[in-house]
Amino acid sequence: MTKVGFIGAGDISLLHAEGLKETREAELLGIWNRTRSRAEEKAALFGCQVFDSPEALMEAVDVVYVLTNMETHYEYTLMAIERGCHVLVEKPTAITINEILEMKEAAAAKGVKVAPVHNYIYEPSVMRAKDLIQSGKLGDLVAVYVLYNIHHPEEVAARYPGVIRQILTHHAYCTLYAVGEPEKVSCMKATVNDGSVPQENIAMATLKMKNGALSHLCASFAADDHAGDPWTFMIKVIGTKGATRYSYRDWVENTPAVVHSQTYSAYPYTIRATGKHFLERVVGLGEEPLSTLEDAVTCMKIIEACETSVEEERHVGIE
Repeated sequence: MTKVGFIGAGDISLLHAEGLKETREAELLGIWNRTRSRAEEKAALFGCQVFDSPEALMEAVDVVYVLTNMETHYEYTLMAIERGCHVLVEKPTAITINEILEMKEAAAAKGVKVAPVHNYIYEPSVMRAKDLIQSGKLGDLVAVYVLYNIHHPEEVAARYPGVIRQILTHHAYCTLYAVGEPEKVSCMKATVNDGSVPQENIAMATLKMKNGALSHLCASFAADDHAGDPWTFMIKVIGTKGATRYSYRDWVENTPAVVHSQTYSAYPYTIRATGKHFLERVVGLGEEPLSTLEDAVTCMKIIEACETSVEEERHVGIE
């Protein structure tokens, strides 16, 4: 039985715990959180132990899920690797490219598996889209759209670094997984709220792909899309011989979520599928994750190119 430990007791831990329940030969042994009361609350729900320190948890488990804020991903991931644990780390994987490269080097030296939570690519329909593209059934790739429009209240948006880092990371790895690497990026951002949150809550980027296609990425906390066939979260791929799409709106529960006005059922399933794949196939069978730390490096290059494009108001090449 693979023993798993959670570092972090935020809302995302609820979804990862659900995924663990569906995973063969794995159990959640315990949880640690900087605020112990939150760890105790989640441990009561999950039926697991509360550990007094991250080090104590890591000594007791085989796999660590790093579910903390972005600024601490590097610290806890390296700590877990040094103790011989496999690691599933939430996105964004780290703050800088060098931090991700250090994670990769340390994991190779210790012989452990480390994967970023690039969850959307573990959806069957996204895998199918990749297969249609690679098989040539869609013809030559023309355009890719990854669109996210979900209102977040200002007090929630204030907890995040801005939608470029927080949300466009999803867009970057989805594009990378489905259609490959970009060669050039152009990005703009804006803030549309009551003035209480300075960081951007809407950003749009256009990427020229190495295969000649164009990708348009949009991330917005500013407003919901209430139009017909809304762009709540959508991936659309258009080729010369066909097209395909993935949409949140195909699975909706008419109940409020913690933040969102409705519950978009697809998101919890993506988290469950990511953890299940990591435990059963990556840790259990020694396979590579569908998205690797090398992919996380490329995603960070895309994000940094977006930030440079905004600041310098120009197209930015990606090496």
